[in-house]
Amino acid sequence: MKLTAKLTFGASLAVAGLFPAAVFAEETKQAYFAGGCFWCIEKDFESVAGVGDVVSGYQGGELQNPTYRNHSGHREVVQINYDPSVVTYEELLKVFFRSVDPTDAGGQFCDRGFAYTTGIYAETDAELAAAEAAKMEAGKTLGKDIATAIEPYSFFTQAEDYHQNYYQKNPIRYNIYRKSCGRNSRVEALWGDEAYVGTHTKEKTS
Repeated sequence: MKLTAKLTFGASLAVAGLFPAAVFAEETKQAYFAGGCFWCIEKDFESVAGVGDVVSGYQGGELQNPTYRNHSGHREVVQINYDPSVVTYEELLKVFFRSVDPTDAGGQFCDRGFAYTTGIYAETDAELAAAEAAKMEAGKTLGKDIATAIEPYSFFTQAEDYHQNYYQKNPIRYNIYRKSCGRNSRVEALWGDEAYVGTHTKEKTS
């Protein structure tokens, strides 16, 4: 089965399971985004049509074997494996910016410090250019300065197994954390109807 459908930003953006991971094109690409807690970014992007596995990990620092307890200088990052015939890198960037608070230079929501700051790690000159364009567009849309760093890809280290698919393994703890951290409420306050919180119908924050 050949996948030819193209993702459009709007109602079809978050159709979970529309394209099963097993029905992916032979060429799968990767995108690397840092958006605060990697549990949350992982969940948000796994609900995007055209995205397969999303892996939590670390990037940006110099430690060769960063861990959750020791990843100084590294951001919490996700590796997004996606089918470019279904969703483009540019569309993923648009989802990314609308799933975070890119104006916050000190972290994300209740998580503070460098490890939780937003960032994009580009593997090619084309990705760097696309990231810069998306950052500029986000700034114009919000009318605010954007703090998101854009850096060349260095190396990605997969996080410990217990961090992978945390929202599926520990749904009660995950949902309590996400709500108490104020992630959805801040994203919705900042982006309004364009906010992306990983569901087809926006999660209630009250």
